[in-house]
Amino acid sequence: MKYDTLIIGAGMSGLAAGIRLAYYDKSVCILERHTTIGGLNSFYRLRGRNYDVGLHAVTNYAAPGTRTGPLAKLLKQLRLRWDDFDLSPQNGSSVVFPGHKLWFDNDYDQFLNAVCDEFPKQAAQFRELVQRIEEFDELNLSQKPISARKVLNEHLTDPLLIDMLFCPLMFYGSALPHDMDFNQFVIMFKSIFREGFGRPYDGVRRILKTLTRHFKSLGGELKLRQGVKEVVIDGDRAVGVITDDGTEYEADTILSSAGVAETYELCGKTHPELTADAGEVSFNEAIYVLDCQPRDLGHDETIVFYNNEDEFHYEPPVEPCDLRSGIICSPNNFVYEDGEQLKDGFIRMTALANPDYWCSVEEEEYVTAKKEWADRMVESALTHIPDFRDHVVDVDIFTPRTIKRFTGHARGAVYGAPVKVLDGVTPVENLYLCGTDQGFLGIIGSMLSGITMANNHLLMR
Repeated sequence: MKYDTLIIGAGMSGLAAGIRLAYYDKSVCILERHTTIGGLNSFYRLRGRNYDVGLHAVTNYAAPGTRTGPLAKLLKQLRLRWDDFDLSPQNGSSVVFPGHKLWFDNDYDQFLNAVCDEFPKQAAQFRELVQRIEEFDELNLSQKPISARKVLNEHLTDPLLIDMLFCPLMFYGSALPHDMDFNQFVIMFKSIFREGFGRPYDGVRRILKTLTRHFKSLGGELKLRQGVKEVVIDGDRAVGVITDDGTEYEADTILSSAGVAETYELCGKTHPELTADAGEVSFNEAIYVLDCQPRDLGHDETIVFYNNEDEFHYEPPVEPCDLRSGIICSPNNFVYEDGEQLKDGFIRMTALANPDYWCSVEEEEYVTAKKEWADRMVESALTHIPDFRDHVVDVDIFTPRTIKRFTGHARGAVYGAPVKVLDGVTPVENLYLCGTDQGFLGIIGSMLSGITMANNHLLMR
């Protein structure tokens, strides 16, 4: 079995790269360890209901027909139509700290004015920071890491405003405790605040099924239950892979979305700055199914990023979960076409988690602890949402242990390793990285990562 390109992992980046390559008559095979596709953004069915994994919202939203921006570029590169993703915009979201609230929807000017109104003494400095963000080229793949905290402290003097800007951007994209690379900060700032949130009515399955169908229609091959255990190297060149069941595949090039540390390990190498368990940041999430719509209880916001203390902490907690902050998301609270609404009400609660605890706790304690900490997460969030507990008809909970099992990310690190490889190049010839550890974040960003790596490295051959 010889291919032009083998792709490790059928997540968003791998599927997008596969489509791009198949358009140019490349023979492409995607190898996926699990029985489902999507990686960090997948879906499953449990007790007769559909659940999304990962997806709170698609960032980089743009209205149909928009000619510029990441989403427009993505659709053009993959030759897809706007209605293939069927994105509906958010109702509106907020960042809430004690005594302060920043409300935003997909109107960028409204958000900028909201920050200036909430922090009038910082307005001029904030506008200067925004100008710097707009001028920054996050697509320059040769840049060196810069501390985002250092950059923000050059412009802003109010630590509360700095924390309120960091809170949603870190929750949705930082692999680093306490800080972000400024490049990652810019990507997330633009994708969340400038462009905003959207969601397909059918959730992430709509996007994944569209990508898979498109890939296969172009002649691409997708093989499930074919986890890669080794990259075969001849001299300094990657020439193929061996899967868990011993099957050998040959290829001229290999594109890995497994993660930087994990990909090095597949080659029998160690990254000079990382260990195989380098990822630190992970989350617990509880998905509650309600017998009513959240808005019937008085909650119509799409996403709430909250922090219950004056200072925001973003780090692996000492306790199993950090109850000081979190995310509340309702997939019901998007503006779906023709006023459609999801059959069930959903509330998703997310909090920072201690990966070492959740990945090592004994099974009996694990089941009990999941329920206990989900209940405590709800208690910490009730300042920001009506009490919905009497309306719960079902719940599912996942932890870093779950994430590790279904994605292969060491310690269940949602955003991968703290070191990103922006150009996707590895020390092994013909082996490249895409996805989370290449550095493009979010669903649209992940797909653009796969496309960019395909364009830069694989279509040149």
